[in-house]
Amino acid sequence: MGYMLEIQNVYKTFNIGTINEKTALDGVDLKLNERDFVTIIGGNGAGKSTTLNAIAGVWPVDKGRIIVNGTDITRLAEHKRASYLGRVFQDPMIGTAATMSIEENMAIAARRGERRGFGWGISKKEREEYRQKLQVLGLGLEERLKSKVGLLSGGQRQAITLLMAALKKPKLLLLDEHTAALDPKTAAKVLEISDKIIAENGLTAMMVTHNMKDAIAHGNRLIMMHEGRIIYDVSGEEKKNLHVSDLLAKFEEASGGEFANDRMLLT
Repeated sequence: MGYMLEIQNVYKTFNIGTINEKTALDGVDLKLNERDFVTIIGGNGAGKSTTLNAIAGVWPVDKGRIIVNGTDITRLAEHKRASYLGRVFQDPMIGTAATMSIEENMAIAARRGERRGFGWGISKKEREEYRQKLQVLGLGLEERLKSKVGLLSGGQRQAITLLMAALKKPKLLLLDEHTAALDPKTAAKVLEISDKIIAENGLTAMMVTHNMKDAIAHGNRLIMMHEGRIIYDVSGEEKKNLHVSDLLAKFEEASGGEFANDRMLLT
């Protein structure tokens, strides 16, 4: 069986030759099977978001290859990778257009990559489909299809962004600390919705988080990064039985105890 994602020996250094030179990815190797749901943790500057940006094509990698479902996308421009990827960012305001209604936002996502004129008429059938998908969220948004997204809360917007990111069944769903800006109760709800959407659509997903409890509780596999490398990769039963103390011990081992002031410890 082929892999859904292969990251082969990827390197990325920023500001080469300057005083601010920083190796962000230092030979990252990673293979994801179809339907893997991987959580990624690590201290600040460990390379977590940089890994997601490398996959998304935000900038070119210095060395190595990135292969999604058998297709080498290493040299593909960011917008050309969009059909393979769904992405949800930390800022709930990014994924949706505030001045447009819920149904218009969903229609844009549903029609991504299709050649269409300015026919913005949303058919009865489409509207019904959006209503059903929104109902699954359990937030009552199916009754508010005509509401402007800008009137919704951050949690509601992230929930809609998740739905939109999954609409075209991407090969890979990238979640970049997508609950970090939400209060704990809302964050828990959005994570629950994330689990549901990933499971129901059979998606392969990567979730960067600073919250060790969440990293253990969600997904089937956990990866820890440190200084641009993967230092720990655990899955299945072993992952289920992890405790936060185990992860802290791993960190101390990797970093020689230097991360005591990292915000990891605050979560």
